Amino acid sequence: MPKNLVIVESPAKAKTIEGYLGKDFKVVSSYGHIRDLPKGDKAIDIENNFKPTYEVTADKKEVIKGLKKLSKAAETIYLASDDDREGEAISWHLKEALKLDPAHTKRIVFREITKSAIQAAMSSPRDIDVDLVNAQQARRILDRLVGYELSPVLWKKIKRGLSAGRVQSVAVRLVVEKEREIDQFEAKSFFKVSALFNVEGRELKAEIPKRFDTQEEAKAFLDNCVNAEFTIQNLEKKPAKRSPAPPFTTSTLQQEASRKLGYSVLQTMTVAQKLYEAGKISYMRTDSLNLSDEAIQGAVKEISASYGEEFVNTRKFKTKSKSAQEAHEAIRPTNFSHHTAGKDYNEQRLYELIWKRAVASQMADAQLEKTVVTIDISGNEQKLVAHGEVIKFEGFLKVYIESTDDEEPNEEAKGMLPPLVIGQALSLDFIKARQGFSRPPARYTEASLVKKLEEMGIGRPSTYAPTISTVQKRDYVSKENREGVERKYAELTLENNVVKEAVKTEITGAEKAKLFPTNIAMVVNDFLVEHFPNVIDFSFTAQVEEQFDNIADGGQEWERMIKNFYGGFHEKVEATEQISRSEVGSSREVGIDPESGKPVIARLGKFGPLVQIGESDPDDPENKPQFASLKAGQFIENITLEDALELFKLPRLVGSFRDQEIVVAIGRFGPYIKFDEKFVSLPKEADPLSITEEEAIVLIKEKEAADAPIYVYDDKPVQKGKGRFGPFIKWNNMFINVNKKYDWDNLSDADIVELIEDKIQKEKDKLIHHWEAEGIRVEKARWGRHNVIKGKLKIELPKTVDVTDMTLEEAQALIEKNKPAKKTARKKK
Repeated sequence: MPKNLVIVESPAKAKTIEGYLGKDFKVVSSYGHIRDLPKGDKAIDIENNFKPTYEVTADKKEVIKGLKKLSKAAETIYLASDDDREGEAISWHLKEALKLDPAHTKRIVFREITKSAIQAAMSSPRDIDVDLVNAQQARRILDRLVGYELSPVLWKKIKRGLSAGRVQSVAVRLVVEKEREIDQFEAKSFFKVSALFNVEGRELKAEIPKRFDTQEEAKAFLDNCVNAEFTIQNLEKKPAKRSPAPPFTTSTLQQEASRKLGYSVLQTMTVAQKLYEAGKISYMRTDSLNLSDEAIQGAVKEISASYGEEFVNTRKFKTKSKSAQEAHEAIRPTNFSHHTAGKDYNEQRLYELIWKRAVASQMADAQLEKTVVTIDISGNEQKLVAHGEVIKFEGFLKVYIESTDDEEPNEEAKGMLPPLVIGQALSLDFIKARQGFSRPPARYTEASLVKKLEEMGIGRPSTYAPTISTVQKRDYVSKENREGVERKYAELTLENNVVKEAVKTEITGAEKAKLFPTNIAMVVNDFLVEHFPNVIDFSFTAQVEEQFDNIADGGQEWERMIKNFYGGFHEKVEATEQISRSEVGSSREVGIDPESGKPVIARLGKFGPLVQIGESDPDDPENKPQFASLKAGQFIENITLEDALELFKLPRLVGSFRDQEIVVAIGRFGPYIKFDEKFVSLPKEADPLSITEEEAIVLIKEKEAADAPIYVYDDKPVQKGKGRFGPFIKWNNMFINVNKKYDWDNLSDADIVELIEDKIQKEKDKLIHHWEAEGIRVEKARWGRHNVIKGKLKIELPKTVDVTDMTLEEAQALIEKNKPAKKTARKKK
């Protein structure tokens, strides 16, 4: 046994570090946090100054057992968890749970996993920073108090199963308020004028800076341009420069990975974690823009070698955030000479993005020449303006250009202009006045929501990804793509001295990966805003973050901070007992059904938002209400009577085919056709309220053709199809993905056999144990875990459990322990 024990959070990190330290060191993993607050209301002793009780989590008991054994045999224990509050807390919990002797326990920190960084950390150990631990404790305890006291209130007043969180509820509020802002927006029409000239066979595009408010004004301008002469009135050339963006922080990495790579916030952090643990990048939870002198030297060396000395321009960036720790670094490669890194495509793409941004930050400005051309129109006060831009020296643009969230298209002409001189006459091809419409505020993407939270001082680098993932998991926010709608616009064209008018159509309002609030989010948000304004107030939430920072700096006691918050908060929780469910806006009368004369009500139901006609009457049990689910994008608070009544037209009988009824309805996954106990999804462009019998039959036949067997293997049919994750074949109730190696449209019999047999072999390879008589098996799962499976019950085992020697009795005990509780029928009164 080596005399030195180093404990880190993750096995991947342990493997990398052990390679740097040599035979006198054993590096092991705690697999993240080993203790936490237990479930229930006994975790925090409110009367005893909010004293927390911590327990070793069930999946870490074996880990602790192993670590205790190793720590007793070691002379010195190094706690090497991450260099942030969460990492400090992990080290403190390890020290407490393992009962480590302070005289033989050292805390080491590093911001990258490289040999030099590890050796530097080993040469300068320190004690555990109790202030950092207290800041993490304060956050954990405050969030537990808020969650455990607010969630039952939501259960009683709105709907069972709901939950609330301090930062998550603020994020939901932002999404809800944005949706209402969009709903209240009224688009204004305008006309934008552009012209195209022919200059010696080259195009020159120009625009009028002014926008006309009406079609009449735009037409009057074009009429005034009939037989007009166009000449270059002025040419203005001026130098300009563009400077590079700073290297990535956690927030800007999440934003740029979303814009450039299409990664979710959680995916970005998962991939970055792997790169960090493999020693490829510096620590990825940071709000510092700082680069160390060593890192800058590495970047300069690479820039000089790859692009030349003239491309070098070193910079030190300073963050505007008060809480940023400048001793930390921005996210950067650990070795700038490595242009690529990563085990898979996702890692390689993210690493390349980090490398380019960090390198570009130390490169020279791009030198530009901008030209503004003013074109005179004879007999008209308005001027046409053309813009040109020429790059004189690429500088950092050779490596990297930052993306933006700006959704307004930039129609300004850029690039080289044809040769022009003042006084030159121009030959007009045409002038167009195109109707445009002001745009509503843009909905949040994951990336732009992170940006907003950061700007408001809400949350910290470690909280962005879990916050945005949590609000989606809890069904408060959904990330969706939505189709655009058709819109008409007017276009006036002056060509050959004739003005023509036309009405054209365009698709507008398409959304990609945008965040939409659910009806539950609307109701819960309004309830919290009314009754718990402090908890969901933007400035208050930002102030709480500042108080955590103050605790971390040793400037405030965490117990006092919690006490100052809890008193007023708990009083408000108790006051909600007086609120009746009818006062909460979870239902709304929309109007009166003209056929029955009964009220039409929109409300939250057990399985989601719905509208109903009539109400239950205990004296008339046969007279039951009618129900219909709301469609995506419809909200309880603003659905109209007309839209509500449309929902009751489904399901509808469309016709018949082969003596079987064809019914169209809407389910959880959208509109569908039901025919002969089979279900056919309607394409996005199909309207379930107007689809005809003929159209439905075509879709049914297409579905039957798609489901027809393409081969028979082992006396069982093989079918092909396309799903959410791409093309597949289905055999023996197994869905087998068909990758790009195969020609999907022309699968041969040999291809099909190969795909099936590969899948069978993979299933065999996954199998660890199989007790067929009992219907129980143990299989390999993802990320090094294993599952115990019986029927539909699947139990995911911790990584720390060794399944190789698992017995049938142990598997049966696990299944018994994890069986879902049986629902007991309510007794009729």
